[in-house]
Amino acid sequence: MAVKQAEPIRVCFVILRAYTLFNPEVKGVIGGAEVDFYYIAKELAKDSNYRVSCIVADYGQDPIEIREGVTLIKTQGFNKKQISATFRLWKALGTADAQIYVRKFPSAVTTEVALFCKRYGRRFVYRTASATEADGTFIKENFLRGKGFIWSLRHADAVIAQNKKDAKNLAETVGVSAQVIKNPHQLPPLVQKDRDTILWVGRSAKVKRPYLFLELAEQLPRQNFTMICQKAIKDTKYDNLVAKAQQIDNLEFITRVPFRKIRDYFQRARMLVNTSDSEGFPNTFIQACKWAAPILSLNVNPDGFLDKYECGMCANGDWQLFVKNLKQILDRETADKLGNNARNYAEEFHDIYKIIKKYKKCFKQIAQK
Repeated sequence: MAVKQAEPIRVCFVILRAYTLFNPEVKGVIGGAEVDFYYIAKELAKDSNYRVSCIVADYGQDPIEIREGVTLIKTQGFNKKQISATFRLWKALGTADAQIYVRKFPSAVTTEVALFCKRYGRRFVYRTASATEADGTFIKENFLRGKGFIWSLRHADAVIAQNKKDAKNLAETVGVSAQVIKNPHQLPPLVQKDRDTILWVGRSAKVKRPYLFLELAEQLPRQNFTMICQKAIKDTKYDNLVAKAQQIDNLEFITRVPFRKIRDYFQRARMLVNTSDSEGFPNTFIQACKWAAPILSLNVNPDGFLDKYECGMCANGDWQLFVKNLKQILDRETADKLGNNARNYAEEFHDIYKIIKKYKKCFKQIAQK
């Protein structure tokens, strides 16, 4: 008698702005959350034991498309009425017909997905996007959404944090247990290029403090700086940032670089600079590591990895130390050592082929409940 083949595990990622990664011809604002799910979804889809879908926003595409093995299901666009958006989202969730729904980012959409899973007996997985979700900041600053977020986490079948500190904070602030799975990346062979610029990459969100990079460039006029800065959603001061940047002679300001071309800038970077107040685990840190660029951070140092693995330097909020560290990394020997360590770190902890095994284990356990 033939052995019956097990049905594929159906997993749906809900990440509305990820469509532009699957379809590079379409422009849109993305961040680390979108990159994270893009890598996981398309890698999981390579396994015949999984059927993978992704719910994305309306960018004018067909209602359902298949790209890179992932079924993309269109829901409502942005800035629509809440009732209509909720209806369209639930319809898309139903179309996906997944066993497991995975969400990242603490918006009202997260609560809607958790409610859908509760109503229809599906499994819900939440993946943290930033440190502020774990340390209680988001909950304090957003009363209603914070309440919905807490409910969603407490009804999740699994919560996944980006680092140990965030997992610890979630246990203390929300009372949920989270497992740690680091952000994944594809790691092609290392290509070395002439390193000729100090790099900053990100959105113009207030928490990322982009103006500090301009201040840094002004303070060191003999060095070349490159800033790739997308306009953050609801940023009303972006034009002011652009205008000020254009007045700095040793700074090249670029509003947007397609995701598939950003590697060129990391390969040229003498270092990646991060000026954020807080983050979970920046996607740009992994991009820097995989292209052997040292990291200089003002505040962000998840689980102290910059020190532990000697991938870069963190000033712990001290501006004078920040500038001093920058000058140290400009030394070629120091930069080469840190850069090589960074690449080794990425290979050990962020290789998509290693990370995806942890997600598969998590999804299999949940599917068997």
